[in-house]
Amino acid sequence: MSEEAPQEQEDDEDLQYFVRIGQTDLDGTKTVERSLSELNGVGRRTARLIADEADVDRTATFGRLDDDIIDEVVETVENYAEEVPDWLNNRQSDFYTGETTHEIGNDLQLTRQHDINRMKMIDSYKGVRHKRGQKVRGQRTKSTGRTEGTIGVNVEEIREEQAEEAAAEEDEGE
Repeated sequence: MSEEAPQEQEDDEDLQYFVRIGQTDLDGTKTVERSLSELNGVGRRTARLIADEADVDRTATFGRLDDDIIDEVVETVENYAEEVPDWLNNRQSDFYTGETTHEIGNDLQLTRQHDINRMKMIDSYKGVRHKRGQKVRGQRTKSTGRTEGTIGVNVEEIREEQAEEAAAEEDEGE
């Protein structure tokens, strides 16, 4: 057991705990595929494609890779839209530019917010639903998504109100 401890310390020195891609810190203690999938705009399938494109073992620990290999993975992530077919990108035929891109990280959140604001401005159906805070994609709204505290009919409260009204009418009748 004493032989393993120095090797673990040596491995920890080689380990890069954070790998920076774009404006996001990825966990270097996880596998390449898993840590890439933590990046907004990159799922498991995209992470696997990126690892294959960069010729990296997707089960290798991301922080233990050489700096050259990490730089290659970063470059592959940034050029992902050019390497894959259009249908694999998450931003096809942009409204303003008409280009097909793959947004990652904060850029993805910003473009989503711009799209929602545009829908609100032009009062499209989805924009109106966003304005009202209602469900946008055709989900059931009769029984879910309620923001008020009251759900259903409060029978006890109605009976109390009727009893008060009946008592008030009797007082007036006397």
